[in-house]
This record gives sequence, C-alpha cells and structure tokens, in this order.
Amino acid sequence: MPHSFGYRARTRDMFKRGFKEHGPIKLSTYLINYRVGDIVDIKANSAQQRGMPHKYYHGRTGIVYNVTPSAVGVIVNKVVGNRYIEKRVNIRIEHIRHSKCRQEFLDRVQRNHAAHVAAKEKGERVQLKRVPVLPREARVISTKDNTPQTMVPVRYETTI
Repeated sequence: MPHSFGYRARTRDMFKRGFKEHGPIKLSTYLINYRVGDIVDIKANSAQQRGMPHKYYHGRTGIVYNVTPSAVGVIVNKVVGNRYIEKRVNIRIEHIRHSKCRQEFLDRVQRNHAAHVAAKEKGERVQLKRVPVLPREARVISTKDNTPQTMVPVRYETTI
C-alpha cells in the first residue's frame, strides 16, 4: 500500500499535545500581545486546526511582520537548494509563542550596563567582553604507590 504525502503526513509525534496538556486551549494564550518585529517560535497546537501552519514550519523561529485580531504574519527563512527564501506565513496565535532565543543576550546587555555604571561611579574600567574559557593549568597528581602496573588478559577457561 503506498504511503501518503498529505498535508499532515508523518506528524503523529510532532502534533501531539504534551503530558497533562490535553483539552481546550488556555485563555491566557489569547491575552498575549504580539507586535511587529517580535521574534516568535512556531509550535502547532493540535487542539485548534484552523490557522495551523504546515508541518515544515513546526519548530521554526520567525519575525512578526503583520498583526490581525486573531492571527499574525510571520517571516520564516526556508532553505531551498543553495539559498534561503523568505516565506511569509499567516498563523493563528494558538500556534505561536514568544521566543526565548534573545533572552540571554538581553540579560547580558542589562548586566553589562549595570557593571558599566558601577565602574564609572568608581572611576575604573571594567572588561565587558565575553572571554572564552581557557585551558586548565597543568598539574602533577602524586600519590603513594603510584608505580605503573602491567595489565594482562585473563585466560579463557571453560568449566564443563
């Protein structure tokens, strides 16, 4: 029997709801504000079939370019051959959420600003750039009876 190439083919695990997340969609989902320029993650919610994105976009991250009362337009980069194509996808808000991909960067900006202000009050200079982790320094491990041992395999014996 030939397999199907349908719109939701091979999405059994992709669109399933999480543990204890079955049932109707929470109302807090509809109270989240989206603005043009926000970075969002696309994760289809199978409780709402209307406005559901194609399975290709599930798990992708994009930028909001249009906001309507019940949906948003998202720009997603898609790899086609040897290039990226900018795809514009209209998705209902049940299937998107704000991305946390920039949160670490924004936290670092706030930390750096606070450190800069504190250093300026003291009249010092502070290093704000990230420094890669350096290799550990060399050390000698010495214990008593640390002589080399010769290892030999044990002979195979049968006990029949």
